[in-house]
Amino acid sequence: MNRDGTASLTGKVVLITGASSGIGAAAARVFSGQGATVVLSARRADRLRELVADLREQGAEADYHVMDVRSGDEVRRVVESVVERYGRLDAAFNNAGVARHRTPLHLIEDAAYELVMETNVRGVWNCMRHEIAAMLAAGGGAIVNTSSVGGLVASSAAAPYIASKHAVIGLTKAAAVEYASDGIRVNCIAPGLTRSEMVDEWFALSPGAEEKAHRSAPQQRAAAPEEVAETAAWLCGDKASFVTGATLAVDGGRTAW
Repeated sequence: MNRDGTASLTGKVVLITGASSGIGAAAARVFSGQGATVVLSARRADRLRELVADLREQGAEADYHVMDVRSGDEVRRVVESVVERYGRLDAAFNNAGVARHRTPLHLIEDAAYELVMETNVRGVWNCMRHEIAAMLAAGGGAIVNTSSVGGLVASSAAAPYIASKHAVIGLTKAAAVEYASDGIRVNCIAPGLTRSEMVDEWFALSPGAEEKAHRSAPQQRAAAPEEVAETAAWLCGDKASFVTGATLAVDGGRTAW
């Protein structure tokens, strides 16, 4: 809450990508719970429709657009639609991304590499270009990009993913420096192990994987997606007004080891 008793994001219009599940869906609930108008995007229309209906039942202002972040035209269309409907775009959480099965670098096929880079890097690039243009017209804003602990440290058999998440941090820093004087803040979060459909399936199919994964960080557990979303919400809010160009690890201490 702010000092005047209002929620931290009251009155802000926020675009969230990758919002159909996991951290993105949690962000939809966290951001709207803090007073934001949320516009959700992802490729799964059914998931978005259900989430928006749930948020509206709780009194939130919410809408959705089906969008593939790999398409600059689709991103432009969605951002323009947000501005046309609400008059501005105050903040964006660029959370869409993919990871592939672990494969040694010399065995990774071009198609697998290209999918990861097109989604995780070009997707953020496409989003920031159009979001920044809208924010420049409105006099400022805040952007948070989702990297990963894989953007800070390396692990084996995940070279494209590691490269893509390092690139997201580079794009974040470049944009933060370039647009700081325009009132636009750009930051990055680097989540560690976070509960999701994909992670739960991995644990179910791999005996012992959950215990091993938990031992990889000092807190010895996975994050709830809401814990990561709360960090993104703080970075989008006015209480983080002097934070830009930063990468905040939300990893239970993993990268401190």
